[in-house]
Amino acid sequence: MVNGFLAHDLLWGMTPEHLPADAPGWAVESLGLGQPVVVRRALTLPGDVAVGVRGRSREQRYATSMPMAAIQRRVRPEDLCQVESPRDLPALHALARLRPLLDGRGWTWGVSGSAGFELASGVEALHERSDLDLILRTPHCLDRLQARDLLVLLDASVCAVDMQLQTPCGAVALREWAGSSPRVLLKDDVQARLVSDPWQPCVEQVA
Repeated sequence: MVNGFLAHDLLWGMTPEHLPADAPGWAVESLGLGQPVVVRRALTLPGDVAVGVRGRSREQRYATSMPMAAIQRRVRPEDLCQVESPRDLPALHALARLRPLLDGRGWTWGVSGSAGFELASGVEALHERSDLDLILRTPHCLDRLQARDLLVLLDASVCAVDMQLQTPCGAVALREWAGSSPRVLLKDDVQARLVSDPWQPCVEQVA
């Protein structure tokens, strides 16, 4: 959790005036168009939230912070699960297929990445080769057998689907947790570390 907000939340209200003087021109342009920023995992000064500004290309990502007082609207990944799009793209077809399957399991899940950004903002961020990025809220342990079963479900999609498990201690990739390695990379607000249990982590190695 970052100042009460969660990674992958989308926030509106940041303007070019909130950017540092050396921010790239494309970031100024994005905020000038009223586009949202995405909450990221990082520590900030009190009263700020760590965010990332998205540009038109995959390489255009700018890490900065936003005053919490400027926030006008918040959309969480799970708010986007039932949002549909008329665009004919593999990532959106994959989402349509997975929606009833994930809902049927009673999980709290959400859409992040380019798909989440597009569904929330209306800005076209997806293309034919885009992956579908999802998050799954896992306040309690999802065992490795369950993770492997879920991965089989995702891998039957028409495009690559990446899911992050959001534990109370940070995020871990479903694909890693479903694998055979005894330790997986857990990302929190401070660091990335290799742990054997993402729900009860002990610092074993800083990545």
